Amino acid sequence: MRRAIASCIAFIVLATSAFAQVELSFYSGAQTAAPSDVTIRQTGTLPDVFSQDWEGRSLQFPLYYGLRATSWRSERFGFGVDYTRNKIYPTSLPDGVSVLEMTDGLNTLTVNAYHRWENMIDGVNPYVGGGIGIAIPHIAVETADQKTAGYQLTGAAATWIAGATVPINEQWSVFGEYKGTYTANTADLNSGGTLETDVFTNALNVGVSFNF
Repeated sequence: MRRAIASCIAFIVLATSAFAQVELSFYSGAQTAAPSDVTIRQTGTLPDVFSQDWEGRSLQFPLYYGLRATSWRSERFGFGVDYTRNKIYPTSLPDGVSVLEMTDGLNTLTVNAYHRWENMIDGVNPYVGGGIGIAIPHIAVETADQKTAGYQLTGAAATWIAGATVPINEQWSVFGEYKGTYTANTADLNSGGTLETDVFTNALNVGVSFNF
């Protein structure tokens, strides 16, 4: 999966090098997740449906973080790829479920478009963005009948972003932002069943960007 992420970022950089500006960004911060309905389907039994509360534990290993490559095709408009390792831990579990996590993590890879306003307020550059892509979480599920652990392509993902950048010099800048994500997850269990849940996450990020 890491090779796929690196390949996507390299493609954006190489394909857009003729444009005015390419920006590579790294960010981390505080990420949470809203409660979601979980459905576990196993062969020969009725679906187990329950509401699950989640927490992010952003600063515990493995860390929550993101990588972004953006091509600014003009002073205002850009596009790029964004990889984020979100995390969700259960605050408690129902009877019969001993493990239910996406901690390494609830990974998303999206293609985004951005709009920015340069030097809007004393050198501060606000921006907004959004995009769609895929969810590639590391699923960990244990019940009395089965144990599943591993990366899976589980469905579609979407993201929306609003923040502001402050340049340090011609090449480096720092930024802060709000970032939300949605993932529609259907994971295969080793028992032949499935786990289904749609998850919303919210994050406040800080990061650094290199421009060339």
